[in-house]
Amino acid sequence: MTGTTGALAGILAAAARGEFPPADGGTTVVPQPSPRDAGVLAFTAHTVVFTDEDPAWVRSATAAVAGDPLAATMSPRFLLAFQERTGRATDTIDLLTAAGALPGPPDPALGLRELDEPGHPRVVRARGQRDDVRVWVSAGGGVLVLGRGVAGRWEAAVEVDEGARHRGLGRALAVAARHLVPRGDVVWAQQAAGNARGVRAFQAAGYRPVGAEALFLAG
Repeated sequence: MTGTTGALAGILAAAARGEFPPADGGTTVVPQPSPRDAGVLAFTAHTVVFTDEDPAWVRSATAAVAGDPLAATMSPRFLLAFQERTGRATDTIDLLTAAGALPGPPDPALGLRELDEPGHPRVVRARGQRDDVRVWVSAGGGVLVLGRGVAGRWEAAVEVDEGARHRGLGRALAVAARHLVPRGDVVWAQQAAGNARGVRAFQAAGYRPVGAEALFLAG
């Protein structure tokens, strides 16, 4: 990983401050922040493609997409071409959200307990996508994952047991993540567009929508 250095990290840091690329219909191509992560990040009327492929190929492939040029880089045709070109896999297009750190520890009522089990399935899965992964379980039946993902950014993910849903636990865990990152930093979270519960929980926890992201991981 390159930590928080690099072109993509600068774009993300600016977006977290509310400073976005110009809404000019353009596409910016920047190098991958690490060998692990490549993908497409769509803002309002501007897209950032982070890949070590030839930028000329990116522009040619997007130009070949029929329809609305503003949507070309997030179209199934381009994403499939990206996947075939790189030999990588992607799951879905996520809503990308961000929130600033909060002072003090998480709410003690959550009863968070950090897992120290490297072989735990949730830990193993998280380490395939992030570095410095830490996982907490709550007394109420939830899981909070925190680690460094794309361009070294802090990323949070939350899971709530079926029997513990509709009680605000997802929102409380999302807030807890803001207490667990260093002071002055930002924590990011991705939610699948169709995951209305997740979207609502993170927005209720103060995470602002920043853009959409399709992440491609090496197989």
